Amino acid sequence: MAVLLHRLGHRAYRHRKLVLGIWLFVLAALITCVSVFSGKLDDRFSVPGTESQRALDSLSKTLPEASGANAQIVFTAPKGHHVTEAPYAAAISRTVTAAEKAPQVGEVVDPRVSGAVSADRTTAIVQVQYPVQNAQVRTSSVDAIENAAKAAEQDGLKTSVGGSVYSSKGVHVGPSEIIGVAVALLVLVVTFGSLLAAGMALLPALIGVAVGLAGLLALAPAVSISSTAVTLALMLGLAVGIDYVLFILSRHRQQLARGTDPKESTALATGTAGSAVVFAGTTVIIALAALSVIGIPFLTTMGLGAAGAVLIAVLAAITLVPAIAGFAGSRLTPKPGSRAAQRAADTEGSTGRTPMGTRWTKWVIAKPLLTVLAVAGILVTLALPATDLRLALPDNGSAPRSSTERKAYDTISDKFGDGFNGPLLVLAKTKNATAAASSQVGARVAQKLRTLKNVKAVLPPQPTSDPAQSVITVLPTSGPDSVRTGQLVRDIRETGADIRETTGAAVAVTGTTAVNIDVSNRLSDSLLPFVAIVVGLSLILLMIVFRSLVIPVKAAVGFLLSVGASLGLVVAVFQWGWLADALGVPRSGPVVSFLPIILIGVLFGLAMDYEVFLVSGMREEWAHTRRARQSVVDGARHSVRVVTAAALIMFTVFAGFFPLDDSLIKPIAFALAVGVAIDAFAVRMTLVPAVLALARRGAWWLPAWLDRILPDLDVEGTSLRKAAPTDRKEPQPVS
Repeated sequence: MAVLLHRLGHRAYRHRKLVLGIWLFVLAALITCVSVFSGKLDDRFSVPGTESQRALDSLSKTLPEASGANAQIVFTAPKGHHVTEAPYAAAISRTVTAAEKAPQVGEVVDPRVSGAVSADRTTAIVQVQYPVQNAQVRTSSVDAIENAAKAAEQDGLKTSVGGSVYSSKGVHVGPSEIIGVAVALLVLVVTFGSLLAAGMALLPALIGVAVGLAGLLALAPAVSISSTAVTLALMLGLAVGIDYVLFILSRHRQQLARGTDPKESTALATGTAGSAVVFAGTTVIIALAALSVIGIPFLTTMGLGAAGAVLIAVLAAITLVPAIAGFAGSRLTPKPGSRAAQRAADTEGSTGRTPMGTRWTKWVIAKPLLTVLAVAGILVTLALPATDLRLALPDNGSAPRSSTERKAYDTISDKFGDGFNGPLLVLAKTKNATAAASSQVGARVAQKLRTLKNVKAVLPPQPTSDPAQSVITVLPTSGPDSVRTGQLVRDIRETGADIRETTGAAVAVTGTTAVNIDVSNRLSDSLLPFVAIVVGLSLILLMIVFRSLVIPVKAAVGFLLSVGASLGLVVAVFQWGWLADALGVPRSGPVVSFLPIILIGVLFGLAMDYEVFLVSGMREEWAHTRRARQSVVDGARHSVRVVTAAALIMFTVFAGFFPLDDSLIKPIAFALAVGVAIDAFAVRMTLVPAVLALARRGAWWLPAWLDRILPDLDVEGTSLRKAAPTDRKEPQPVS
């Protein structure tokens, strides 16, 4: 691998104008495709093959209004008045008429018909049904509903609009993300000690992110892509893109400071640091692509979209960086006498200060057993809240308190009960029945459902275009993300056999709430197998790279500690509500159901990133000196500084997405930010050196028979010593 990348670096350096031109052409072509064939993002959550999804698909044909998106217009009368008073009732009727004229609206249900008036008659709800899914509802239609609601405020009513039409808001690029990039640039300037080098590190990363994002959006007309998938791809592409360029460019500048020719230095950096980038990127891609085996479409698009962004980041690092380095030439060489030059030359500098990586590593391994126990103890303590982890998909109750959908959600919960925000649809179907017979059977099914625990109300059966079908709405006493609502779904399904025996109808629970519960259950069931796959993969890959048994086991345990501590902090903040107000978390409750799997997939790849860059230097020192303890110190001399910068950049990029008022993105950004910080600083730069110091020579032991059968990836670039004479025969580039 190292030899191939070395040659690639040579060619990219020599044909730099062509390489840059290809990237810019591809970017322009993708942007053109997005602008010409723009598609709409799809934020539906579905689980093919489940009872709820099959029933929902059936309803989409026989009663589209029941299976499609919905909006709720909530009216509240002034203090001391009722919505049933003539002026307010007239205002509500005018709103119903206006809502019926809104684009795409299939049906508007007046509260006088549905009975959606609170017991104290201060609140009423107008139900707006769409025959299409959320992704197909146009913004103009939602705006029309909101305008119709605002018109009623002139008559003294207080209004808010909620419903499923308010979902994830999609791709966000705002001040916080721009600040994150600016901080990343500052970290690069401090790391390199050069504004030119920092700008060169940022440029390939930004081009790679733009290509990856445009490529994903270009697929929207043909593939169902969620807005969360695009945002995740943006987060990961930006974070790993800057990090990968940093790793290669740091090695390049070190070699330039030691007098290496710019072209050869670029090729060597691409062959050595580039090999580690390819390996680390491949682990991220594999982990993210593995999300597709779970069988949930929106999670598949998230995983593959993010994996594609990482792939583009890797390609940009090993092609664009050598090309742009060719334009800079020797101008990237640290100035003689500068701290950057002194660090590259492996000297302490005029001040006699030991490099940061050396000082930190010596302190960590001074008492390695104490370090291991302290770090492990702290991380296990942070992980304890994760034992109470509850998973669910967010709803409007997780929206910002100032938003109209949150106000509608809270008002409905207060006046009608939590279950009104999460109704269940029970599809009852008989064989060869007339509409009248189906209605009678539906009534008997409804009577059975009223006897179940945690049922607040059961509405009369609603016919569909299929005479053998009827739909019964069940209102739980608990909210849509409550454990009791999930139990009610299971109770209805368990009662299905009895209902069929007594009424002759087959029943299926569906609706948004039931689908979300099934999604969360599928993800919960997939969590442990996914962890096993990821941990097993890490053991195999690291065994191949480092020819060791201790290092893979240590890396896997450290990875599990990082994931556990990160999930523990997520539970403490988002589920228990610790520091929720200070951090701007609008509501405490169950954790986003796909967050643990996303965290595991992403953090696995990033952990392998830091593991490879830290330990490969230590292994190289061990191979040369055979001094176990000293090789840990010497190998960390430069890598600690680079990994610190990389972790700070990645933390900043992820944290830049945390202020967003998006119930899906906010917890993911928080989990990834704290996960990166914990894994880089606590595990890789503290726990890893301590464990290696404790293991001493045993850290690098591998049975001879196993060493013979494992492939040699040559991540450290050892084979370049043999390939170098051949490579030098290539003609020099023309300036």
